[in-house]
Amino acid sequence: MTENDRIPLRERVQAPSSLTLPADSAHYRWRTLRRDDAALVTSLAERMSVRDHPAWSESLEEMRDALERSWVDPSADGLLCTDAGGAAVAYGLVTMPPDPESLVRVFLAGGVDPTHRGRGIGRTLLAWQHDRARQMLASSDLALPAWVMSHAAEIAPEHGALLAREGFEAARYFTTLECEVASALPAGPAPEGGVRIEPFRAEYSEAVRVAKNQAFADHWGSQPMGSEQWQSMIELPTFRAPLSRVALVDDEVVGFVTSEVNEDDWARQGFSSGYIGLVGTVRPWRRRGLASALLGAVLEAYSLAGLERAVLDVDTESPTGALGVYTALGFTPTTRDVAYRIVY
Repeated sequence: MTENDRIPLRERVQAPSSLTLPADSAHYRWRTLRRDDAALVTSLAERMSVRDHPAWSESLEEMRDALERSWVDPSADGLLCTDAGGAAVAYGLVTMPPDPESLVRVFLAGGVDPTHRGRGIGRTLLAWQHDRARQMLASSDLALPAWVMSHAAEIAPEHGALLAREGFEAARYFTTLECEVASALPAGPAPEGGVRIEPFRAEYSEAVRVAKNQAFADHWGSQPMGSEQWQSMIELPTFRAPLSRVALVDDEVVGFVTSEVNEDDWARQGFSSGYIGLVGTVRPWRRRGLASALLGAVLEAYSLAGLERAVLDVDTESPTGALGVYTALGFTPTTRDVAYRIVY
């Protein structure tokens, strides 16, 4: 923590006292988001995905979850742009997760329909989001480091270029990896020490959340996940408890792998797949083969479920050496995203 970080955010972040909607034009109209816009924004996100990440798109349930969280007010934190006929062409959402411990993060999500890019909509949207992000930071009494963050796919460089023009720096790279389940290496044994690996069950949920927060404490930009965030994740219809695994020693969770399945993505991908959302081992159990054993068990479960591939994303500079673990199991890189940030 620097000396600047010891100054409360309220005192060190300058923000506009109020925000106004961007001016309408002959072709476009602006309004704030509403909680009942989830279906409209999901359809827009699907059109954006063709350019930005053709293998996946946000589900309706994920979009509803994003707009309905208790700490999100779409009318204050979101913006929608429509064409003259009322079709959505751009949206933005600004979120600041609650209860940070060592870092305050504000995330900028959204984008512009590819057929409407290059017309200044993205610049207008991003400027509004950045102003809203500064308002959020300036409302906090915390004396902590603070980042405003957004992610951009390398295959659509216009987003990264837009962020760079607004003053964001490319700070971290996240690689998508895929593994053909049929050719994956067989699961290795769990390490010695009384470890047993079991499918995820509801009674393990809170202990897995606590283990997740412990395991990710030294990961770049990570902050503890609260109960509401965790429940939102595991209650999504895409979460698959039978395809997730938990490592236990007596009653203590020492490692975990969570899985998601979104069948709507299979046509985009050209294959059936499961997505490995979280992989973690608590520090005393790192470098002992536990992550490999957990992943092997998950890949076996995928095979039994008839899934063709496993997909995951990894921080290329993860302190756990995760990239090497994945490639040793047969995962290979496909695409890469860039995390952009401004530090306050």
